[in-house]
Amino acid sequence: MPERDPGYRLRRLLAMVTWLAARDRVKLSELAERFDMAPDDVERELMLVSMCGLPPYSPDQLIDVLVIDDVVEARIPDYFRRPRQLTAGDALSLLTAGRTLLAVPGADTEGPLARALDKLSDALGGADGGVAVELDTPTLLHDVQHAFEQGEQIEITYYSANRDATSSRVVDPISVFNDAGHWYLEAYCHSTEKVLTFRVDRIEAVASTGEESHPPADPAPRAPVRVAPGADTESVTITVGPVGRWVAENYPVERLDEMKSGKLRITLTVAGDAFLERLLLRLGGNVVVNRPATKQHTQASAAARILARYS
Repeated sequence: MPERDPGYRLRRLLAMVTWLAARDRVKLSELAERFDMAPDDVERELMLVSMCGLPPYSPDQLIDVLVIDDVVEARIPDYFRRPRQLTAGDALSLLTAGRTLLAVPGADTEGPLARALDKLSDALGGADGGVAVELDTPTLLHDVQHAFEQGEQIEITYYSANRDATSSRVVDPISVFNDAGHWYLEAYCHSTEKVLTFRVDRIEAVASTGEESHPPADPAPRAPVRVAPGADTESVTITVGPVGRWVAENYPVERLDEMKSGKLRITLTVAGDAFLERLLLRLGGNVVVNRPATKQHTQASAAARILARYS
């Protein structure tokens, strides 16, 4: 198959992502050898993966691939691991596409994808000809709804994608609702002494405290969930070359200035260093942090910390 054929390149790229997803971190030279490619070509192909995800394209909805020297590190969003609701036609299409990926040289014919396809094939060949699936709802949605309905105070373990950190919080549920395809818990947080909104699919554990829930008697009306500056965020201004335009196209920005040189000066809202580090590492040498001064060494510090893992 000619190298320029886009269909083959796409199938090969998807096979690479599948192989990376089962390993999280590999050497670039090993990946190149497995798929019979030059390391530079592998790096260029992987840049496409870093722009793939789901709206609103927040860090937890993007495939995160970093290439530092000879190390490739991949972070695959949780939605890839969730069960899907499939019709028999969907399952057959998925089975066909999956078999096509396994035919790509270098694909792992005994890995997770191959095992999943075998199970899917067995389901399609069952007595009723159907596919066994689970509804695509957060694992702990029932526990959260039960606590709200019973008026129970709960302790949750919550992952913040922006801060790349997990914390435990005691909360009094106020409501459980769906907005733009995601389930949320609105609750009074005893840690911050504020009414906060938590995405249910980012709640890792729920436990009853044995106490009754006592949220504020008259909380402020809930606004639709949107990405917006808050008390724990700050504005960061960066300058990128033309190839960095995807930043403005994929993230909410406060300001975008196009310079005569063709570069772009972008001011965006950042909630925590974890998101900023991943963004700057993805941009590589194509970015300069203008302000604040405290963030101008963020990229170098993050790269040094990653490299230190392999020294």
